[in-house]
Amino acid sequence: MLVDIKALYRSSGHSYKGRAGKGSVPYEIESLEKLELVAGSGIVGDRFFDYKPDFKGQITFFDAEVYKEVMAEFNLPDLVASAFRRNVLISGFDLNSLIGKNFAINGVEYSGSEEAAPCFWMNEACAEGVHEFLMGKGGLRCRIINDGCLALGEQELNLFS
Repeated sequence: MLVDIKALYRSSGHSYKGRAGKGSVPYEIESLEKLELVAGSGIVGDRFFDYKPDFKGQITFFDAEVYKEVMAEFNLPDLVASAFRRNVLISGFDLNSLIGKNFAINGVEYSGSEEAAPCFWMNEACAEGVHEFLMGKGGLRCRIINDGCLALGEQELNLFS
C-alpha cells in the first residue's frame, strides 16, 4: 500500500514538554526532505533522540487529513503543519490502526506504540479548542526498529503484525 509523506520535521529543543506553568520556549522546527533514523534512539538531531531507553515516541506521525480538518474547523487557512510538533505528516493510512503493530515504510521498520495524545499546548500552538478536537486523532508515536532514512513523497507501507 502506498502512503504519501507530505512533510518531515525535527526540532532540537522542547518548546512545550515540561513547561507547564513556565510558558513555552520558541525552538525552531526544521522542515527537511529526509530524516536519518537510528534504531532505538530516534531521529538524528531531534529533541527526543536518545531521550530515554525504549522511549515510545522516537518518531511521531500525523495524518494530513486531520491537519486539514483542524484548518477548516477552526478557520485557520495559514496554519502550518509543523505547529502540531509531529515529525511526519502523512496521508493514505489510518494511523490509529497501527497502534500495537509493526510496519515498515521505505525499508525502515517501526513499532506503533500509542496515540500521540494531544496536550493542552495545542491550544497555544494552533487555536483555542484544538486540544479537545484532536482527542483520539493526535497522531501515532512509534519506536524505530532498524536504521534508515525516511524521505518525502510516495512510499510503500508494509504491515507485519
